[in-house]
Amino acid sequence: MKKLNKLFLALLVSSAFFASCSSDDDTTDPVQEPRGNYDGGLFIANEGNFEKGNGSISYLSEDLKIENNVFSLVNTGKKIGDAPQSIGFNGNFAYIVVNGSNKIEVVNRYTFKSIATVTADLSNPRYIAFANGKGYVTNWGDGASATDDYVAIFDLTANKITSKIPVVEGPEKIIENNGSLYVAHKGGFSQGNSLTVISSATNKVTTNFVVGDVPSSLVKDNGTLYVLCNGRPSYAAPETAGKLVKVNLSTNTVASTIDFSAKTHPGFLDIENNKLYYTVGKDIYSAATSTTTLPAAATFKATKVTTLYGFAVKNSKIYVADAINFLDNGDIYTYTLTGTETNVFKVEVTPNGFYFNN
Repeated sequence: MKKLNKLFLALLVSSAFFASCSSDDDTTDPVQEPRGNYDGGLFIANEGNFEKGNGSISYLSEDLKIENNVFSLVNTGKKIGDAPQSIGFNGNFAYIVVNGSNKIEVVNRYTFKSIATVTADLSNPRYIAFANGKGYVTNWGDGASATDDYVAIFDLTANKITSKIPVVEGPEKIIENNGSLYVAHKGGFSQGNSLTVISSATNKVTTNFVVGDVPSSLVKDNGTLYVLCNGRPSYAAPETAGKLVKVNLSTNTVASTIDFSAKTHPGFLDIENNKLYYTVGKDIYSAATSTTTLPAAATFKATKVTTLYGFAVKNSKIYVADAINFLDNGDIYTYTLTGTETNVFKVEVTPNGFYFNN
């Protein structure tokens, strides 16, 4: 399934307004060839149109060249499927979690040539992390059911799911630290509020505790896990504001919580050089990781962006994905840390995240 805000927004937009125009030019465009070498740079997951099976992967090289539809170009027209949700890297391989198609595409991360397609024992898969020589994949199951959610254990040698760890509803982002897996429970179609810790040594849940309503981003730094919680939206009363929660990774307990103001719903979080960067709508904020209060003013506003749907900070650059209307091809913007726009790239439909290949 797509992220919930996508489902609601897409219903409001009529595709009739976005019909494409044909050209009278009879000139045939040359066949695009894949660049073949994807070492460095970053990949962008494009979800595509809801249930249309036209998801894709774009690649932005270190010399700022964009290549769209990488998976199909490299693998002779093979399609990635319905809604690539995320990409994880381990060793020489990239693992593309394709949500709507209930599969994982395994490719060589440097050539993007297909290695395997995994379809068994996946149900609404979302994100993947790696620990103790295994992969761990969050699965919603039926998004409307609170009892069928699990984390799938992925055999990285055989490229298959070997077992499942039952967890509470709506497992979403997952991150590894020192052999433990931390799973944010965004809640499926509901609104979750907790974090689960799984031991990769035993493949069992060691604890689950409340962090805040709708935890959506997980980043770690210097022994602390930062959890950005969106808060309950207005359509899922009672509406609640977001929170920034710091979890002590040594004790697996909440160290502190910073509340956003009433009805403020932050979106994405990233970290670089002991500084937090997060979004509220199209506003980009920054604060030291040691902060105990939130900044009153945004660092800048991504004014040209229509629908901010993906966010990352890397090597002193801010990356923003613009899904626009969830129907047409989206855009990628890059900025300096102070908000000067440096580049814009046209990608494909519904770009949702950045995955750095280094």
